[in-house]
Amino acid sequence: MPLSPEACFPEPPDRLWLEIGFGAGEHLAWQAQAHPDIGFIGCEPFINGVARMLSDIDRAALDNIRLFRDDARLLLAALPEASIDRAFILFPDPWRKTRHHKRRIIAPTTLPLLARVLADGAELRVATDDPGYKSWILQHVRASADFEWMAQSPGDWRSRPADWPATRYEAKAGVAGRTPSFFLFRRRARGW
Repeated sequence: MPLSPEACFPEPPDRLWLEIGFGAGEHLAWQAQAHPDIGFIGCEPFINGVARMLSDIDRAALDNIRLFRDDARLLLAALPEASIDRAFILFPDPWRKTRHHKRRIIAPTTLPLLARVLADGAELRVATDDPGYKSWILQHVRASADFEWMAQSPGDWRSRPADWPATRYEAKAGVAGRTPSFFLFRRRARGW
């Protein structure tokens, strides 16, 4: 049965944004505070991250966030078509071993699910600090007819946009000497 995300909020939000794998939730909380008119859905399977996010939601009285504590692919399958106006996938697990690549959230099996739920013109924001995953992301998303890469120059993916707050994963990458990449893709218009 399809999910009606607007029904999950006290007042139907103007738009819906989705964060897959929100970790401790600092990015999700920042976005929700900065955009109180937008409804946010955060997916995170790990209980510690969900507990931290619930604490932040309560402390800041954020009534525009709803959480899904399971595999994001289940949510993507249940959301209505073209219902999400922006999606964030920040520093997902790179699953470095070749035999684990099928677990990557940016993959040939999940890109059609993302494309289905993203509205025409919606943004897909992805960050990673893993060199192998950077190449993988660009290869697979650019091969999809549903997305276009918005970069005009190398600076567009080497610098985090101002409306994209730093996360603890980005800080960990910097301490370890890894350089993050910040990709912005747009959902192409459907040919209906």
